[in-house]
Amino acid sequence: MRSFFRNYGIYLAWLVSLIATAGSLYLSEVLHYEPCRLCWFQRIFMYPQVIVLGIAAYRNDRSAAIYAIPLSVIGGCISLYHYAEQKIPAMSKLLPCKVGIPCNFDYLNWWGFITIPFMALIAFLLIILFMSAARKESEDTGEVAE
Repeated sequence: MRSFFRNYGIYLAWLVSLIATAGSLYLSEVLHYEPCRLCWFQRIFMYPQVIVLGIAAYRNDRSAAIYAIPLSVIGGCISLYHYAEQKIPAMSKLLPCKVGIPCNFDYLNWWGFITIPFMALIAFLLIILFMSAARKESEDTGEVAE
């Protein structure tokens, strides 16, 4: 199982970024859900990963982890904060969104805990895990990542 994630981690990370980007565009452009300010920041850290990870997957470039992981960590922190703002009422009073839709507004709330920021957080975490697993192949064998 480990070798599967070592061999295909880059492709899986790219697939996650592609699905997350397509999903966010579907929600805003097809369903007309207006993104809040924090949603825009999460998009800023997800959208470039489609290109970065796509090129990395095409070239089998495991060193792309040095770009993808920091983008995912920052985006994941924003997603975690956004999710907390939706689920903890006091959080939305600390730094309220003053322009556009409020950041604590839930368009989706499946099973009481799955919201758009939660899905973004899962996507960022999966990219971190997949890229970490893919990166370890070169570290385990002692080869230099190309």
